Amino acid sequence: MIHRLPLFFDIKRYALHDGPNIRTTVFFKGCPLRCIWCHNPEGISCEIEVVTVQERCIGCQECVDGCPEEALRWDSDAIIRNDQRCSLCLNCVEICPTLAHEAVGYRASTDEIIGEIVKDRPFFDQSGGGVTFSGGEPLAQAGPLIELLKRCGELEMHRSVDTSGHVETSTLLEVASHTDLFLFDLKHMDSKLHEKFTGVGNELILANLKTLSKNVTRVRIRFPLVATVNDSEENIEAMGRFLSDLGTIEHVDLLAYHDLAGSKYKKLGQPDLTDKDYSLGSESISRTKRLLEAHGLTVHLEK
Repeated sequence: MIHRLPLFFDIKRYALHDGPNIRTTVFFKGCPLRCIWCHNPEGISCEIEVVTVQERCIGCQECVDGCPEEALRWDSDAIIRNDQRCSLCLNCVEICPTLAHEAVGYRASTDEIIGEIVKDRPFFDQSGGGVTFSGGEPLAQAGPLIELLKRCGELEMHRSVDTSGHVETSTLLEVASHTDLFLFDLKHMDSKLHEKFTGVGNELILANLKTLSKNVTRVRIRFPLVATVNDSEENIEAMGRFLSDLGTIEHVDLLAYHDLAGSKYKKLGQPDLTDKDYSLGSESISRTKRLLEAHGLTVHLEK
């Protein structure tokens, strides 16, 4: 069996909202959830994707001539891709003179990723920051994630992991043994509604959060607040009670919905799931903050 390298889709430097202080955030590609408000749709698929930005195409048709699978054709004023024939050889990405074809995602070794992370080490040392592994869902590629966490630990870097919590408990605990801080996404307290809006129920997620709260690893909750989805007083109160009862969760990061991902959906050729009706006014955000704080939680509003 051929061992494939882990799959990523981005590395973000100087990140200020993915854990304490200045971070380098490494984004794994692939996620078991399908959140309707997802702002990183390029991180959902577990495979490399190829997209065509038609506005950049000059009609030279070099990609058509160079495709070994004959998966591309010129149709009037646009390049059309046959996804069934495309083998993801990425020839079109390499030969297009105007970069109209893009690969979404790439495979890299842990050595290559570590090489990128250590470039920012001076900023970690000065600010008290570190590295954050996000996605997608980083725990969906637990083996490479653990290897990266170990390597960063050997380099005495602070390590954060951003997770949906939808993973086998044994895997979560193994990752926890090499993690300094979890950024744990909590989306909805009602399992049926959670499944409606994300594609999965929340039983495993809540059970994992309970288990993790008894672990020595610090946990910070990230609550993506979406109007008409999870901003009801009933849901917020249920979340406040649940977190308060755990006894070890102190901080909640409130992430108000934004509709800035529309261009990403367009590039991927997917239906645009952004919706201005999901946006919240300042009063609703402040109300959510007050309700959670009433349960003894420290709530930070992410800008």
